[in-house]
Amino acid sequence: MICWTQGNTSRPARPPGSLRLSEAIWWLYKANRTFKIDYEGDRFLKDGKPFRYISGSIHYSRIPRFYWKDRLFKMKMAGLNTIQTYVPWNFHEPFPGQYQFSGEQDLEYFLQLAHELDLLVILRPGPYICAEWDMGGLPVWLLEKESIFLRSSDPDYLKEVDKWLEVLLPKVKPYLYQYGGPIITVQVENEYGSYFACDYNYLRFLLKLFRQHLGEEVVLFTTDGASDDYLKCGTLQGLYATVDFGTGHNITEAFMIQRSVEPKGPLINSEFYTGWLDHWGESHQTVSTKKIVDALTDMLSRGANVNLYMFIGGTNFGFWNGANMPYLPQPTTYDYDAPLSEAGDLTEKYYAVREAIGKFEKLPEGPIPPSTPKFAYGKVAMKQVNTVQDSLDVLCPAGPFNSTYPLTFVQMKQYFGFVLYRTILPKNCSEPVLLSSPFGGIHDRAYVSVNGVPQGVLERNMALSINITGKAGDTLDVLVENLGRINYGKNINDFKGLISNLTLGSDVLKDWLMFPLDLQNEVQSDLEKKVTSNNNPSNSTLPSFYVGHFSIPSGIPDFPQDTFIQFPDWTKGQVWINGFNLGRYWPGRGPQVTLYVPRHILVTSAPNNITVLELERSPCKSQERCFVEMVDKPILDGPLFPLKKNP
Repeated sequence: MICWTQGNTSRPARPPGSLRLSEAIWWLYKANRTFKIDYEGDRFLKDGKPFRYISGSIHYSRIPRFYWKDRLFKMKMAGLNTIQTYVPWNFHEPFPGQYQFSGEQDLEYFLQLAHELDLLVILRPGPYICAEWDMGGLPVWLLEKESIFLRSSDPDYLKEVDKWLEVLLPKVKPYLYQYGGPIITVQVENEYGSYFACDYNYLRFLLKLFRQHLGEEVVLFTTDGASDDYLKCGTLQGLYATVDFGTGHNITEAFMIQRSVEPKGPLINSEFYTGWLDHWGESHQTVSTKKIVDALTDMLSRGANVNLYMFIGGTNFGFWNGANMPYLPQPTTYDYDAPLSEAGDLTEKYYAVREAIGKFEKLPEGPIPPSTPKFAYGKVAMKQVNTVQDSLDVLCPAGPFNSTYPLTFVQMKQYFGFVLYRTILPKNCSEPVLLSSPFGGIHDRAYVSVNGVPQGVLERNMALSINITGKAGDTLDVLVENLGRINYGKNINDFKGLISNLTLGSDVLKDWLMFPLDLQNEVQSDLEKKVTSNNNPSNSTLPSFYVGHFSIPSGIPDFPQDTFIQFPDWTKGQVWINGFNLGRYWPGRGPQVTLYVPRHILVTSAPNNITVLELERSPCKSQERCFVEMVDKPILDGPLFPLKKNP
């Protein structure tokens, strides 16, 4: 088996430190590696022989690099011969022209691992991917030009797409199958037929760009829902059309819809849903193993190519989750009820799917790697170190923006997290006065206080007004949280912050100071020492930071181990362990109760630091209840406490 790495785009280089093949041997090898569509035989041909892929989706951006090989090997041992992955543009270009392809973002290393395990790859480089990922993978800085028309032939958008693909596609070209790599097919855009623009010039632009950078031999394809309406705008001559559907679809009808566009060629379900996505405030979604196995068996018996979406879902660490409309953000877990759990555990569904595949293909020999061990480290005492308001000099060292009317996050180049908006009450409110966002301008959740006294929470599409009290000249603070950008549909240009004015009674509030909070850098540089209050803060209802420490004994084999963290009697917030942003917790909304903690972020050489930003209400009025807990089992289907909509 030959594993190529990045080289020039005309032919790949051998791995660093090894000898190059002679030109004659290389061209002979290349001639024997082909992957094509056999239209007459309704199939793929791999090296001239009939081939059918059985694939599973894994998103490297949702799996710690530490566990990439473990997860890929478990997929191989389930009988898969192929894996499918997205490339999130915003994951690799967080700021214009600043490309990140190392560490957790080392796409080439991920492709090499797949190749070493003899797994083929279906690559889905977008530029839009959906994936329940923030803004569908598009970088938020595109919105700095407010008039930009995303996923269209708007010249401003195409210019940035061109720049990005000019960087990405040459990186992946050496990993194409015909060059000795694992990539057999490449998707262009994603479910474009579901987007309202229906811009064929945009698809033509992408087709030309992909061919320019990847060559004429690679199989390019599109994916759309199994509906005539979706295929109408999502397909283009020169791109092989595939469909996606789950157990709720009639399989014959779904493939007939594909045949209406591709009368010849392989049958392909590019996303066969093994589960479904969750939203905060809605029940945890599951799909029965029997339905999955029955439908998979049916498709494989027809000779169809199938990709199981997801085979492992993983985690929306940090702020990477997306949202759907009407505005519903996705939780930190992306478990998806997949055959491999969020933490890479083998499930009943895994073994059932493996057995079903074994009826059609020879399963790999050898033991299946076990689920990774989990350990319950127990309760960790927490202490409040300071409120957000009293930490602004540390969290916003450059000082605030100043504007008559509120600025959006993008206008302040604050792409994720939080901004504190501050103004002065223009009049006395001795009796409760309505603070409201009449045009739905809260994107997405705002924690309101007057002179350090909590007043309530405003929430997008939910709570557009609250009553507040105070005196003229009092400080009004509105801490706004970005809960994740919309990843699907026409509203993906999702601006965050106060995107329209707030009114107090009939008065429009003006003269704002706006503090973008640099949480990540400050948490990583020992936030506790910088913000600890000399006044021993005791207000457990203002947005505040809490810190705790726990030790893991050294010298014990296989320690540290994976764990899960839960928040008894806490409400909502963000949590970091040793500076790593695990994501949001929200037991006050549900259904997710625990957050996955991978072992590679834990240490035995020193106490582990837990930093919590609790936004609403902690249990720390009582020291006995002021703790978080490390447990060995996940809870993803906890009780729901949805907020009732406020008209």
